[in-house]
Amino acid sequence: MIKKLLKWALFLAGAIAGYGFFNLLQTLIEIRGTVEISDHLTDIQVSVLGLMFAIIFGIIFSWLAPTVGKQSKKAAANIESELRGVSTNELITGTVGLISGLIVAYLLTNIYETFQITWLTVLMTIITYIFMGYLGIVVATRKGAEVLNTFLASRRVQSSGGKKGKPHDAGAKIFDTSVIIDGRISDIMKTGFIEGKIIIPEFVLVELRHIADSSDALKRQRGRRGLDILNKIQNDYGIEIYNTSQEKSLEEIPEVDVKLLKLAQMLNAKVITNDFNLNKVAQIKGVDVLNVNELANTLKPVVLPGEDMTLFLVKEGKESNQAVSYLDDGTMIVVEDGRKNIGQTVEVMVTSVLQTSAGRMIFARIKK
Repeated sequence: MIKKLLKWALFLAGAIAGYGFFNLLQTLIEIRGTVEISDHLTDIQVSVLGLMFAIIFGIIFSWLAPTVGKQSKKAAANIESELRGVSTNELITGTVGLISGLIVAYLLTNIYETFQITWLTVLMTIITYIFMGYLGIVVATRKGAEVLNTFLASRRVQSSGGKKGKPHDAGAKIFDTSVIIDGRISDIMKTGFIEGKIIIPEFVLVELRHIADSSDALKRQRGRRGLDILNKIQNDYGIEIYNTSQEKSLEEIPEVDVKLLKLAQMLNAKVITNDFNLNKVAQIKGVDVLNVNELANTLKPVVLPGEDMTLFLVKEGKESNQAVSYLDDGTMIVVEDGRKNIGQTVEVMVTSVLQTSAGRMIFARIKK
């Protein structure tokens, strides 16, 4: 049934095309002025000739039905496979871009009505609609998210009376691989301190999968833990997996960290990480970074030189006569002349505190 419908549809399309071709041929002959068809043929003969063109083209098109059917199935399968890799946001922005491009094309084609040549008007109209529709889709899918974020940011500033820094001004946040594997981000999100849309780039998901499939047992365990945490926060908070396969500027970049920063610039988003090196590169690139390690260090209790503490000495230090202890939050304390008291609880006095981007280290000595 479907094959017969396709055959008749192609026959009808061929008939229309044949009759149109006959009219075009007739117009071209009259424009050249070599022959006046009305002087040689009657109106009935012209109509019969046009009908013959329509029938011939209809038969030719109907013969192509099997080939068209096969190609249509292949095209439908290709379109379906392409759409599987396209996010909902890209579909929406692409549709909006297509409509916008067609509207612009409609406005432009009004100019062509002043042309005296009919076939040139039709040709220019078709080319304009195809070009503007394609351009609208491309611009919308590649720059739509950036334009939307800029528009929403300006609207939020206007609604707040031009004042920035309001709680509802939170932009998008992009998670990198290290912060997902670390796991603390899930607990931080429970507290509600992270606002705005959460984005996981597709290449981060791919990197997590590669780590989970690693031959190294430790890496494999960390990768699987990261996938479990990612699945948990996606179910709890509805994070977005951002498809970057259409972004040629990202596909050309081999390093994941550089891709991450480039995407953050494109989306005007902040990167959440605990990678010290990524943090430094982001500062050079001008990308805002929220470092989980810096947050944890900031929340540690403040210890001042001269303060007394009670510690249990755990092990030897690197230098001679040093002993090491740890606070409940994991902060390491180096105790001078404490080696002989390892395994004991002693009273110490803080002598200095060393704060680094990697953490905090406290130096103390035993009270006498």
